[in-house]
Formats: sequence, C-alpha cells, structure tokens
Amino acid sequence: MRYWQRIWQWLSRRTSDGQAPDSTALAAMPTAQPPKAQPAPPLVPCVSVIIPALNEQKRIADVVRYALSDSATAEVIVVDDSSTDNTVTLAREAGASVVTSSLLGKGASMADGALLAQSEIVVYLDGDLKGLRKGIISDLARPLIASQAEFVKARFGRGGGRVTELTAKPMLKVFFPEIAHFSQPLGGIIGARKTLLQQLTFEDGYGVDVGLLIDAWRANAKLAEVDIGHLEHNSQPLLDLTSMANEISRVIYSRARESGRLHVEQITAMYESQRQATASWDYAITRQKNRQKLLLLDMDGTVTTSRFATLLAQATGQVDELNKHLDGSNPDVLTRSASIAQIFRFVHRQKFESVAKAMPIRPGVIECVKAFKRAGFMVGVVSDSYFVAAEILRKRIFADFALAHTVQFQGDVCTGELSINSAFMADSDTQAAATQSTISKQHVVRQFRHPDIQPRFEDIWAVGDNENDIEMLRLADKAWMIEPKSPRMLNLEGVVQMAHFDELTAALAATLTDAGLEAAPTPAPTASPTTPSGSTARL
Repeated sequence: MRYWQRIWQWLSRRTSDGQAPDSTALAAMPTAQPPKAQPAPPLVPCVSVIIPALNEQKRIADVVRYALSDSATAEVIVVDDSSTDNTVTLAREAGASVVTSSLLGKGASMADGALLAQSEIVVYLDGDLKGLRKGIISDLARPLIASQAEFVKARFGRGGGRVTELTAKPMLKVFFPEIAHFSQPLGGIIGARKTLLQQLTFEDGYGVDVGLLIDAWRANAKLAEVDIGHLEHNSQPLLDLTSMANEISRVIYSRARESGRLHVEQITAMYESQRQATASWDYAITRQKNRQKLLLLDMDGTVTTSRFATLLAQATGQVDELNKHLDGSNPDVLTRSASIAQIFRFVHRQKFESVAKAMPIRPGVIECVKAFKRAGFMVGVVSDSYFVAAEILRKRIFADFALAHTVQFQGDVCTGELSINSAFMADSDTQAAATQSTISKQHVVRQFRHPDIQPRFEDIWAVGDNENDIEMLRLADKAWMIEPKSPRMLNLEGVVQMAHFDELTAALAATLTDAGLEAAPTPAPTASPTTPSGSTARL
C-alpha cells in the first residue's frame, strides 16, 4: 500500500507542476507487481442449466458432467430432439434430467427447457462443446445474480465463424448498431433470467440465438457479455452454413421490420457491410482450418510488379493528383492514405475491379502459393492498398485470405472515404501497444500470434519489398524480400533477398526435406503468370 501511495504522491507533484509524467521517468521508478485478483467465491446452487441436444452422443456426457461440476448448478436438463443415437442414455447416466422436445428444432428445445427450469437463473449450453474452462456457468450467472444484467452472452475466441462474420455482424451493424459489438451474436452459450425469457420469442431454426439477443434488447433488458476463453465445438457442413445464413438473415430482417428499421437504403448499406466484412481479421482467422503455419505476402511490388493506386490513377486520369501525394511532403501515413482515397471519389467499383484483374503477377507466385498450401500453410495477402483490389489478387493467386484497408462504396460508386483495417492497429491488450506505431503490418503478425488463437501458429513466413513491410519481416520466423525498394531493406538481419519466387518454393522444399517430410512436386504452370490467367474465372 505504501508503494502505491508513493507513486500517487509522485504523480500528483508532477501534474501539479504542469508536467505530464513521461515514459522515461516512469521507467525509472521502482517497480512492483500489482496485487493479484482474488478468485470470486463459489456460488451456491442457483442455476438451471439447459442443454438442447440432437444426436450428441460423442460429447453430451462430458458436457453434463461439466455442468454438474460447477458449484452454481442446481439442475441440468437435457432437452432431446428425438435423437437416434445414445444421447438420451448417456445424458441420464451422467446425471441430467432428460425430456423430449415438444417440437423439432433448437428453439423449441430452448423454450421447453426454460419452461421446465426450477431456477430463476437459466444458462444454456450446447451439447457438442469441448475444452470448457472451469467456472463458466458461475461466470455467466454472477451478473444476473448481482442485477447487473438480465441477459448475458458468452464471448469466446478471437473471432466468429463464417456466418457470424459475413452475415450476422454486418446485418446487426446496419439494422441494430446498438448490439453490433457483441462478439458472438450466434453463440448458444447464454445466461438469462427466466422471467425475461418468458417474454421473448424462440425461433425454430438457426436464428434462435440472435433473435433472443435482439428481442432482449428490444425489451429494454440489461445486456452483458462474459469472456469464457477458448471454445471447441463441431463445425457445420458447408450446406448447413447456407441454410444457417438464410435463416439468420430472415430473423434479423423480420426484427428490423417490426422495429421500423427496414428501408431500401439500409439494405444497400448492409450488402456493402457484408462485402467489407471479408476484409476483417475475424473473417481471415475463420479460414485457418487447424493449420499452424502461415505465409504472409505483401501485394504491391511483391505479388505484383506494380502499385494498384498507380495503375488506377492511370486508368482514371488522376496521375498528376496521385503524384502530389507521393512526393514525400506528407509523412503521415494515415493522412496521406486518406487523401489518396479522395482522388478516386466517384470512381465505379467496376473500374477498381478491372484494374485489379489486369495487374501483372510476378512469375512463380501461383506455383509458390500452391506449394505452401500443400505443405499445410495458410496463405494470406497483406496490403496497405484497398481490399477491393487485394481480394481479387488473393483469388488470382489462390491464397486463403486478404487483409487490406477499405474504401467505401455507395451504390457501387466510391465515396472517397477510407477505413483503416483494425488488424493493422496496435492491439490494446498488449503491453507494447503504447510504443508501437499506429498503423503497421507488424500488428497483423501480432494478431496471428495472439494466445487466444487455437491451434497456435508455430511458424510464420513473410515476403515484402518496401519500407512498410520491414516490421512485418522482422517479426516473422522466416522472411524474404524481392526487388527491395529501400536501402533500409538491405540491412535487415535474417531477411533473405530473392530474385524469383521459385527461390522461395525451393526454400520450402529444403525445409520440408530437413524436417523429414516429402516436398510435393510443383506442377508446370498452365497459364502465363504475368498476365491475368484463367484463375480469374473462379473469383
């Protein structure tokens, strides 16, 4: 306590003298570890845990036992949708009460469970969960018990699934921005008061969870979000994802109509929001598919032999205007990028896309990307340019994702407004955030190295060509540069200079050989890599 009193007195003296405490002076102060947070006391049994289930014999017993192990659990009710496997038997043997749902569908099962619950506090779990940390039920219950919330959603991982990122979040952002900040709007791990649930509508299909979230907000309930750490559950098949997206769209549309928020302008904005969602890091991480190795490729000057902004300026007659911003008179990256975006105001989306489709790709890039993907790498394009172009380039070279900044379009016409991709910004969770540059590709690498990513990326490779790639290359486990544009690039320790992407492919093969793995053969190209190939037909 005396230590912190001395710190406070020192800071008070500095600020009373009109001086802000600088980082150097602070660093000179004696250090002490902040007091460790005391674990919350265990709760008495007060929660009814409801588990909707259909053919979940693989994990249902573990989920039931997990729920019963929490001190807050008063009862576990498994609502079965007429499973044809051993779900019912295994759930009962694990200690749950089992009832048959009144109607096929998760929503009906959730409603039945709320009706049967003996406690005022209700927590829903999915029947296919794995890797749950201890105490989640208590954590969800505490804000409800303390009257801090009436409806609680679990937050887990660093991003949602494809339907979450491409359908639910963009639609909520447009129609219900008040709740668009929820990390997992489609997540089935929910805590709520029974009296509130009885006022809400339980949809029959995939839209039940987001419907409850919207309805709880419309009922003026106090909402909260609780971080439950990493979570494992079964992935939905691709065909199910289509049905899921359609059903979730229907639910959000219907709630927007009931709220008087469904207008043509909003629908147009929603489609644009969905397009931009694919530029986010949250969407990129959905493409991981359990891979633990990553290759990051710069676009302008690395994957391509020219700059997209230069080619677009040539195509739109704005070369002189662009050159005014490239002469180095404005050193601020953000201001310069925003000014360049204004040059392309009123340019149609089709012009952006046609220029991107015509950009020359370096020889060997496509074959290199294929080789890395066969070796188990996730491959991404990371660009300071515009996502509308980077996304086309990543498809042309068969990469998994693209991260870039977005220019806004309204009615497919560029507004000139630029949105910086948050993946390029310092993570506020990191201690080094205050000293890291504001916008940098290094933060993309840090995002992929975040401890919440499961499985963790064990090996990150990167390729660049210019100053804006330097920090990304320094943070990568292995790094290459091609035709470096800055003298600073030549002094980077550990970064290998190459003249052709075949050298990177060969380095990969050598690494696989050293590891005792067989290098996959590289097929001969079927089209000239320096011209728009037939791959553009697969956009």
